[in-house]
Parts: sequence; structure tokens; C-alpha cells
Amino acid sequence: MTWIAAVARLRARREPGVLVTVATVRGHAPRDAGAKLVVGRSETWGSIGGGNVEAVAIDRAREMIAASKPEPELMDFALNDKVTNQHGVQCCGGTVQVLLEPLPVVRAVAIFGVGHVGLELARILARQDLDLHLIDSRADILTKERLDVLADAVAQVHTHHTPLLPEQVLEDLPPGTHILIMTHDHAEDAALCDAALRTAHLGSIGLIGSAAKWVRFRKRLATEGGHDEAAIDRIKTPIGLADITGKEPATIAVSVAADLLRAFEGEER
Repeated sequence: MTWIAAVARLRARREPGVLVTVATVRGHAPRDAGAKLVVGRSETWGSIGGGNVEAVAIDRAREMIAASKPEPELMDFALNDKVTNQHGVQCCGGTVQVLLEPLPVVRAVAIFGVGHVGLELARILARQDLDLHLIDSRADILTKERLDVLADAVAQVHTHHTPLLPEQVLEDLPPGTHILIMTHDHAEDAALCDAALRTAHLGSIGLIGSAAKWVRFRKRLATEGGHDEAAIDRIKTPIGLADITGKEPATIAVSVAADLLRAFEGEER
């Protein structure tokens, strides 16, 4: 398997990894500069030459995975018999510098309702390295022609047409997915809020709407849904930055995206 395919496999599995590259070589070494190795929690793909260099790089890569370390690292190796190595002797005679680049699990965001605001929000979030899920109960909202504005997306975009029960998609979303609820139907929004609170593996839950809407929803979630106050408080509403008050779809989308990205940065600190 090529290193590119290995990186794609880790992303599809939503598993972290480290891309290890021979950055520089002076003198003799097992592999030339540019050789690559992909390290996962329990598997590796490719090779940077075997021996001590590769074994030490794999050990360090797995330490980085365990620590969720986001910053890349450089490691230097002298390949001679005068150096005490952790995994045996390599006496090719040269020196090697190896770059370790973390491959974190990308965040996932699900937008329920891809109307005017939802599509503008998708356009913004599609420029981020995300798994972006777009869910709507209306087939005409998810046509290829309408979503062509996302054709150059950096994100991996997944569409879900859910004509009957949009909330069923929640169970299949990746762990930690951040949910944004903004459908065309308040009854659909309410059902999604209830189902999201019952789905343990999700990340944050955001709901678009007015204070009056939230009063009704909060009462319904408590009385009909049986959710306690702590659970209901998981839902953030309104969403977006409070000091951006414009009501145009693009303005709301910018506000919501900025608020979400700010929350992401807070998680990293």
C-alpha cells in the first residue's frame, strides 16, 4: 500500500497516525531523502529503511499518537558503530534527519437543514479540513446542481437525504461530531434536539432560533422528553457570535462558523 493510500485509510477509519519522512541524508543511508513511513496505533505502512532508525521513529510516533501531540518533530540519527542505539547497530556511515508529522483525526460537523443559512454555512466550513455531513429531508435541497458550490471543498462532504426520520442519521455519525440544527421545520428541529440528547457519542449540539422558540423546546424536552436540566443545557442556542446581529443568511453563516471555529481552538488549549 502506498503512503498516500495509508493516510487515506487512517482518515477513513478516523484513527490518528504519524507520517514519517526521511528529510535529509548525508553520506550512506538505507533510504534516500523522501522515503516515507505511515505509523498507526498498531500498524505501519511503507519503510524508511528498517533497523534502528525506523524502530526509534515508530516508537516516537506512537508516543506522539498517545499524547495527541499536534506539532511535528525532527529526529537526527548518526549511522555509525560508535553510537549507542536502542534497536541495534546501523553503521552505514551517514547521517539521517527524519520528520514526524502527526495525522490527527479530523473533526466532524453535521448540518441538519441545508436551506439558505445551511448552504452558506456549508460553503464556509467546506474550506476547513473536516468531515462535513449535510442532512436534509428534502431531496431538492441536496441536488448536485445546488451543491456544486462545494465542488472545490477541502472538507470531505457527505450528503444524507432523510425523507422520514432525519434523527436516525445521528447514530451513524462519527464520535464527537458537532451538530448544528437548522431545518425548515420546527417539529423536525425539536425531534432532532431530543434525539441528539439521547445519542451519547456526539460532540456539541447547536440550535438556530429565537429565545421564544427555545422556551417552547426547553419545556418540551423536560416534560415530554424526560431530560434533566443538565442534559438540556448541552444544547447551545442561539448559535453564532452575539455581537453579529445581521439576519442575512451569509451573515448568520459567518457568525455561526466563527463561533464554532473559536470553540475548536478552545478545545486545543
